Amino acid sequence: MPGGIQASQLYKTLKAEFTSATPDLNKCGSHLAKLKIALSEMQLLLPGEATNADELLVAREILEIGAYWSVHVKDIPSFERYIAQLNTYYTDYSSLLPPSDKMYPLTGLNLLRLLSQNRIAEFHTALENIEPEQLLENLFIKHPVHLEQYLMEGSYKKVWNSREQVPAPEYLFFIDILMGTIRSEIASCSEKAYSSLPLLDAATLLFFNNLNDVMNFAVERGWNVNPAEQKIYFTTKDDNQVEIPHANIIRQALNYARELEQIV
Repeated sequence: MPGGIQASQLYKTLKAEFTSATPDLNKCGSHLAKLKIALSEMQLLLPGEATNADELLVAREILEIGAYWSVHVKDIPSFERYIAQLNTYYTDYSSLLPPSDKMYPLTGLNLLRLLSQNRIAEFHTALENIEPEQLLENLFIKHPVHLEQYLMEGSYKKVWNSREQVPAPEYLFFIDILMGTIRSEIASCSEKAYSSLPLLDAATLLFFNNLNDVMNFAVERGWNVNPAEQKIYFTTKDDNQVEIPHANIIRQALNYARELEQIV
């Protein structure tokens, strides 16, 4: 890396650490922070008129490691920033640099991020920038595209089953966020539709694999769990509604009707 021997060595250290069997994510984060300063000083963080292909290639690889690192440490804003920076390399410098084997995996991850945040309009905008054949053939792109279709259909079971078909382990992070959103929606509907549910039925409905997860979720939602009956009793704000005095209202309406007859 022409920006200095120290920066070049730090890049090699970062790459070796992150690709090791058990990477130290704290060390990787420290290396990335220093390298981002170096890239900024070399005007490679968001390059303008840069033409040195070697510098651009190394900078792109650093940003790609940063994007993956962000998913591993569950830092969504950091992932979003890295993707925004990488888009410049993937579009503006596509003719100057060789294709990256990480572009479509990261593009698919970003699509999944937008789905998990319910940013559907941005999801479709991002799809428009992808070559049509990739939408049909590329495994990393097809996966989030199919997920969006399942969501539109309300086929939540298919969304859940997609966890077993992820094209890369990092995809599970955003799918789990998406499932959390789906569970909240199902829970809200269940509170309105049922007064109670057996624990096993609730587990199936909410896509939980064991009863402990259901119990913890019930506590978070403020539901009452009866271990002896193995049942969940839903308690919502609507439970405290004021009873309408139907008899008094009917009596008053009849009195008004009689008075109207007397007037006529």
